[in-house]
Amino acid sequence: MTALGTLMRHVHELMDGAIAGIYADFGLPEYRPRYSPVVRTLREQGPMAIRDLAKAIGVTHSAASQTVVQMQRGEFVTLEKGTDARHRIVHLSAKARAALPLIEAEWEATRRAMRELDEELPVPLEELLLAILAALERRDFRERIGDISL
Repeated sequence: MTALGTLMRHVHELMDGAIAGIYADFGLPEYRPRYSPVVRTLREQGPMAIRDLAKAIGVTHSAASQTVVQMQRGEFVTLEKGTDARHRIVHLSAKARAALPLIEAEWEATRRAMRELDEELPVPLEELLLAILAALERRDFRERIGDISL
């Protein structure tokens, strides 16, 4: 029997890999699907500190910081110092702005594909994941596991 974590990672890899393949087909093999929420947020709200970006896209500061560093290496964002030395302000680069039509087209195509996939599932995937998150916020998984004695 396959472990639950393995199944979740495999589903994510299949979906994420398909999206990454689209970007590669359009000449952006270094673009990762996880960049799109960052790009779309910066396009809609303008430059912002990494901590504000993390909050806007619903990830930890650490996850947002790691993604921004990867995006900077790929030249999709630029960073400048904020008014406080601890803050870095993230800006979309010209390369990211040039890719916006593709990013938006992929985003919409992915939304359509998800609606199609949801029709084949007993419960829409997003609905299920949101229910799981809510349950884990009520009682975290470590507490659910309980004590382990050897």
